[in-house]
Amino acid sequence: MNSYKWIIGIFTMLFVLVSCNNGAKTMARNETAYACPMKCEGDKTYHKTGSCPVCKMDLMTMASITPEPMEMDGISEESIFNLTSKWNTEEGNTIALKDLKGKTLVMVMIYTTCKAACPRLVADMRNIEKQIPEAFNKDLQYVLVSIDPKTDTPEHLKAFAKENLMDAEHWTFLQGTEKSVREFANVLAVKYKQISPMDFSHSNIISVFDPQGELVHQQEGLGVDNRETIKKIIETVKK
Repeated sequence: MNSYKWIIGIFTMLFVLVSCNNGAKTMARNETAYACPMKCEGDKTYHKTGSCPVCKMDLMTMASITPEPMEMDGISEESIFNLTSKWNTEEGNTIALKDLKGKTLVMVMIYTTCKAACPRLVADMRNIEKQIPEAFNKDLQYVLVSIDPKTDTPEHLKAFAKENLMDAEHWTFLQGTEKSVREFANVLAVKYKQISPMDFSHSNIISVFDPQGELVHQQEGLGVDNRETIKKIIETVKK
């Protein structure tokens, strides 16, 4: 009889241990961690969905965030070519940023219906281009990224490029999604906000990237002295 009770006791203890273990595993499986895909706050995670307090992008589950490659095909973890978003060009083609690899990039974010800062940013881009020897154009790409993808369709961007004499091969206009534009703006430290159905307030920054997609220089402001920008572009092309 005592042996019988002893056996029952052993089975009871085993059942409790297995149940507790399974319960712990179930809790671990159900506890989902969320984080900013741009890692604005480093490795900080949240236990609820929401948006990043820094860049305002939607938080994603840790499992869905692909670790950034440390070094792959000459691309470092700081390279913009790690961004996987797709973009439409003014020619109607769909590209990824990594398709621009191999050229020095001079990039600015604008919107074509802007009547204040953007025309001056466009003039600054054209002024920079005029001061760079034409022979360098084959190794350069001037890229204008729209912060108003709803209005700035490829057709609209193409018309804008022609109107502003920026339709040569070394000029590229990009239309993305609202999410990809926000992601890219965060990488460039460009702040923008829609203040009316047709108007945005935004930073005025021209950025220079080397052929591996790493940021090497930024020019901030309108109509500023661009000698340092010109120097950095030429140095980067010659490397």
